[in-house]
Amino acid sequence: MTPWIASAVPFADAWGMHDGDVGFGWWLVLTLGMLALWGAVIAVVVGAPRGGASSSAPASAPPSDPSAREILDRRLADGTIDVEEYERRRDLIDDAGRSRGDRESSTLGADR
Repeated sequence: MTPWIASAVPFADAWGMHDGDVGFGWWLVLTLGMLALWGAVIAVVVGAPRGGASSSAPASAPPSDPSAREILDRRLADGTIDVEEYERRRDLIDDAGRSRGDRESSTLGADR
């Protein structure tokens, strides 16, 4: 018998019972195997409702508020307003955006 097998025999059959087939060593191996099995079962049961860590669906970004221009475009598409009203309001939005941009650039220039 090779030396490492000979040293493992007393561990596998601690009391010399059962002709060397069952002992503390096998009890320990089977206990650790059972703990690993139940750990895997619990991990699957707990991980399944959560969707698991390997979810293939990308996380969606939270919905943002639509801009004034998007709302105006949607109202024209819905037929809520006519083309003349759309153009008038679009010009107001564009003018407000340009004047806001001018104010922001002048404010930034004042800080320098």
